Amino acid sequence: MDILRITTAGSVDDGKSTLIGRLLFDTRSVTNDKLEAIEATSKRKGLDFLDLSLLTDGLIAEREQGITIDVAHIYFSTANRKYIIADSPGHVEYTRNMITGASTAAVSLILIDARKGVVEQTRRHFYLASLLRIQQVIICINKMDLASYSQDVFEKIRADFVSMNEKIGSAGATITYIPVAAKDGDNVVFSSLNMDWYHGPTLLECLENTPATRKIAHAPFRFSVQYVIRPHSEEYHDFRGYAGKLTSGCVKTGDRVSILPSLKSSKIKSIIHDDSEKKEAGERESVVITLDDDIDVSRGDMIIKEGDSFSLLNRFDSVICWMGEAPLQVGRLYLLQHGTNRVKAKITAVLSILDINSLDDSTAKTTFGLNDIGKVSIQLAKPIFADQYEVNAPNGGFIIIDESTNGTVGVGFV
Repeated sequence: MDILRITTAGSVDDGKSTLIGRLLFDTRSVTNDKLEAIEATSKRKGLDFLDLSLLTDGLIAEREQGITIDVAHIYFSTANRKYIIADSPGHVEYTRNMITGASTAAVSLILIDARKGVVEQTRRHFYLASLLRIQQVIICINKMDLASYSQDVFEKIRADFVSMNEKIGSAGATITYIPVAAKDGDNVVFSSLNMDWYHGPTLLECLENTPATRKIAHAPFRFSVQYVIRPHSEEYHDFRGYAGKLTSGCVKTGDRVSILPSLKSSKIKSIIHDDSEKKEAGERESVVITLDDDIDVSRGDMIIKEGDSFSLLNRFDSVICWMGEAPLQVGRLYLLQHGTNRVKAKITAVLSILDINSLDDSTAKTTFGLNDIGKVSIQLAKPIFADQYEVNAPNGGFIIIDESTNGTVGVGFV
């Protein structure tokens, strides 16, 4: 049974937590004891309805304020597949949490309040989804009950979103628009009787038929070495294995490979997973690889197929999203983490910063603040082995770390 990873996004009070709660409730994924607790809490708050947002808002501060602050991961399943939903906060100051939740998702579920339409956070979240190359996007126009279930309201918001998408250019993403009323469950799991003008799928029907993985056409083999295994025991006296995760592509025993940066070549002798050997391994699998030849391989090196093209980057332009409370400082040293490779980095120039309202790149602003998105020039102390993000996303992303606090202050796309 496959797993579909979903990230939610939208502005504050668009009803993300309520929508997910309704999805859990109507698919009977809520245990009786939790349901009883939610009923008791709803009554204590003086509500005459079941507050389903309480199923996902677990922090005390979230329940007190009625907002989502941190990313909550919700697990449920149907007869067809399993689901993991990253319920991300909507407040602008928590946008960095949304990026964390979206980084591994195959589907972006964006909510829009039918009364407000497309707002700044809608544009920001959709832009980030396009940067992350999420290929399946579901737009839930929520709170249709507060807009008299109006088809005109739905069509107006959809037209606004289509216009925005034409400007952003979301790299061929499939976009589905669904009018919902999460509080009462209209078009979430069951079709709505209040919107008989809508003939598309419910949210659950859409999710059930969405591909569970991102499509990466002809992704090259990339294996980033995390750890060199040398047991130094009598039983494994000469054993030398290289532990890590296949960033992309696949590999088989007998394949000829090259080691970056040394460019030395060898052949895959064995692939070990869970104390047993296997003939091949695929993307995202964590394995130990051994080679026919005893050559120098260290943490941070990358193993690729012999003859495959690659890039050694020590100076490049990149799109970044700034996540630090303190503004970016041009010329200051940071750490750049790409896979297992961590190198000193300097941002040498700010090229442009996105105006989130017009969706145009602006050169008027020269300093990145919290949640700003734009283009910069980066210089590294030593090269990294990265692909362009649009070609091979798993090997094209990186994070920027503040060396003094060890906090992540930025994410970038090669």
